[in-house]
Order: sequence, then C-alpha cells, then structure tokens
Amino acid sequence: MRYPTCAIIDSTLREGEQFARASFSPNQKIQIARALDAFGVEYIEVTSPCASPQSFEDCRAITSLGLRSKILTHTRCHMDDVQRALAAGVDGINLVLGTSSFLREYSHGKTIDAVIAAATEVITFLQQFPIEVRFSCEDSMRSSVDDLLRVYRAVDALGVDRVGIADTVGAGTPRQIYDLVARVRAEVRCGIEFHGHNDTGCAVANAHAAWEAGATHIDTTVLGIGERNGIAPLSDWVARLHATSPRLTEHYHLPSMVALDRLVADLIGLEIPFTGCVTSFCAFTHKAGIHTKAVINHPQTYEILAPETFGLTRQILTGHRLTGWNAVAARGEALGVVLRPEQAREVARFIKAISDRGPLNQEQVDQLILTMVPQPAAHQDAFEGRENEVNYVHSVS
Repeated sequence: MRYPTCAIIDSTLREGEQFARASFSPNQKIQIARALDAFGVEYIEVTSPCASPQSFEDCRAITSLGLRSKILTHTRCHMDDVQRALAAGVDGINLVLGTSSFLREYSHGKTIDAVIAAATEVITFLQQFPIEVRFSCEDSMRSSVDDLLRVYRAVDALGVDRVGIADTVGAGTPRQIYDLVARVRAEVRCGIEFHGHNDTGCAVANAHAAWEAGATHIDTTVLGIGERNGIAPLSDWVARLHATSPRLTEHYHLPSMVALDRLVADLIGLEIPFTGCVTSFCAFTHKAGIHTKAVINHPQTYEILAPETFGLTRQILTGHRLTGWNAVAARGEALGVVLRPEQAREVARFIKAISDRGPLNQEQVDQLILTMVPQPAAHQDAFEGRENEVNYVHSVS
C-alpha cells in the first residue's frame, strides 16, 4: 500500500516558545533552526515578528540563514501583522482567527461574516507576493462545522495554499478529528494543516487520524513543548510515520533525532521524557526475561522500530530480579565467555537472589559472570554465601 506523504511544520520556535520554561535567546533560536533544517523538516514556524522588537529581529535572522526548510510565521489576520511579516522576509504566513463561540464572544468579538471579510482583505493583499498563505480557524473542534466550512470554502476560493484545522485545547478524539478533516477534505482543493494540542493525551493519535483523513501538513514541536502541555512531539510523530511505512520518513535524517531532542531539553532545563518513542533513555531497553529471550532471537518480536534506524542500539538489562538466563548468556557472549545453559541459569539465579535487595549495575553483573563461570564447582558455595560481597545499587546502567 502506498501512503500519501505528509509535510512537517515544526513550530518549536513559535508554539514551543509559548512553553512555560522556554525563553530562547537569538543564538539559541538559530541553533534550533539549523538543527531542524539538518534533520529535514519541510517548514520551520517562528514567532510572529509583531510579538516584540526582538521577535522581528529573530525572524529576520532565521530567514537570512539560507536554510532548505521554508520559514513561516504565525500572525493575526490583520494587515499590520502581515506587512511586518513580509518585511521580515518569511517564505509563508500562517494566518489565524478564532471561530469558536468562546473566542468570538470572549476574544475578538467578530461574527463569522466578519471573519470571512477580514480573511478576504488580508489574503487578497497577500496574493501579490510569492509566499505561501495558510488560514486557520482557531479552536476548530469547538466551532460549528457549518461555520468552519463557510470559512474554509471562502478562503479556498481566494487561493490559499492551506487551511488549518486547530484542536486548540486538545478536545478532539481521533475519530472526531478524522471525521472533521474528511469533511473539510471533501470541500476544499487546497492543502490541510492540522495542529493538535495534547491536553487529553491524544496529540499524536489525532495527528495520525488527521493525516489518514487527508491532512497534508502536520504541526509538531521538539519534545512536544508548547502552550500548557504542548502539541505532537516531532520525534514521536516521526516514529508513528516510520512504523506506518519507512518510505514516509526516508527523506529525514533519523539519526539526528536524539541530538535534536537533547538540544532543546538542555535549553529548557528538562529531561527527555521517558515516554519518548525513540529518544528516551529507555526506548529500546528490554528487561523482563520472556522479552529478552525473544528479542535476542529476533528483535522484531518486541520492537516495532529498529534502533539502528535512528543510530541507536538496544539494551538488554540483566542486573535485576526479572532477569532471564538467555539474557545472561547473551551478556556472557558479549564478554567473550561462552556459558552453557546450566551455567547461565546458575548465574541468573544468583543475580535474582541478590537483586531482591537492590538492582545491580552492568559492571557488577559482568564481574559475576566472569568470576562464576570459570569455577562451576564453587557455584553453589557462591550462591549460598557471596550475596553480601556485592555492593548494591539502586539504579541500573
């Protein structure tokens, strides 16, 4: 089966700057932009140049880097904003105006007719410039579908490159997102961009549903950072695409994902979440005995993604009470020691016994293998009396 390609619009330098702990300096923004470009995202979205004087300078500096990624900025649907964005030299402008009853009543106060009028004025003006234009209905999932379709049909007729569907508060389920995107897909000829927040833990699933329904562009940020608890993480979205079909990610430099996540994690002072599909410390770590046996025999038994694809290696943990003799034997082989099954079982039993008092690190496990295996006659004595000779630790390396 051939799947349609889907462009990534990474918004770490716009949505990500709204994260509670993010405050990127101009040099840090350039560093992130270069890393995103090296990874191969199709678009990089930056903060509106109208946000502050420094935001304008940052936007102009990034557009001057000569990156392969197109540089977009996100602005209000307002003539002053788009003129400022044009002066910053961006490749595209992402217009936004809220359409939900919440935003129309408590934010800008416009009717749907007024929203369409404002969009028409700004989009018509932008048609004279060689830039991409997207119009997004903010808070799409809490907007009337009839209102959304009126707006999307109107801006599509004006010639926008994309319409944006924004699950601004993470209210949607994958089924709801699929149905809405499919409905919009049947009404417009232009591209469809999806921006989904993670307030209810569905950001990646919703992005995938949007893509399946016809979305052509998906918004991400590195580590998923953004307003509140953010949007779809770039590395998680890429993992989902790769698991669907490796062809969809062959144009990205996958081995650079870990460094990219670490870069942003360091800049915002956070650890990479352990839930990270590829880049977390435990993404390709196997521990339970029945898992490790199968993975040693054939990695795909417990891996949907191959660590080698991302420049990584899998870890088989052995210094704990759940260890299995197959894992012990495999570790012995890595050390140049061939363990017969009965020897590997003996070492595994010893590790289990002492690990009930605390897990062992790899050095301790290796020491046990190297000291126990050459002396099979002493195994029982060791098992009976050597537990207290081990220095216990509370982390597994």
